[in-house]
Amino acid sequence: MTENAGAPSAELQGRWWTWAAAEPETTNPVADTDGSACGRNQPDDVWFLAGTFGDQVERACQVPHGRPIVVPVVNLVGDQESCAAFMRDAEGTVLLDGKAVEPERYEGDSITMRGAQGNPITAEEGLFTATGCGLWVQLPSLSPGTHALEVRGRSDDFSTGVDYALTVSASSR
Repeated sequence: MTENAGAPSAELQGRWWTWAAAEPETTNPVADTDGSACGRNQPDDVWFLAGTFGDQVERACQVPHGRPIVVPVVNLVGDQESCAAFMRDAEGTVLLDGKAVEPERYEGDSITMRGAQGNPITAEEGLFTATGCGLWVQLPSLSPGTHALEVRGRSDDFSTGVDYALTVSASSR
C-alpha cells in the first residue's frame, strides 16, 4: 500500500481480517475497550484500527507518523449471500477532526485470512477463504499531533461505534 493509493479491496480486507484474527479475545483489537491493544501485530506499511463486536467504545491510540490508516466502519466476513444481505442495509459515518470522510463500499470480495488459535473471529488457527464486505475508510498518513476519529456503522440490528483519540508521533519509528 502506498501513501496516496489504497490497496485493492480484497487484499486490504484479507490483511485486516488476518490482523483482527491474530490475537485471542483478551488482547484482540476488536474486543479492546480502551486502546491498549491498538498496536498489536501492526504491519510496517499501514496502521489498522478496529471497530467493535457491536458496542460503543472510546480508545486512545499511538500511531507512528508516515503510516496510512485503515479502519472498517462496519464489516462482515462470511459468504456471498450473507455479505449481500449485510450490504443492503450497511451505512455509516466517519469524522476525522470534525470533518466527514466518505467510506468506500466493498460489496463482497473473496479474501484469504489467517487466524490464531482462540481468536474471536475464526476461533481456530489456520488459513481461511471467505467473502469480506463492508464500509471502509483509508486515510493518508496524519500530521503529527492529536486527532479525533469518530466511526459509526450499522447494518440491520448490528451497530458499532468507536471514538479514537489518535496521537501521531513526530517521527516514523
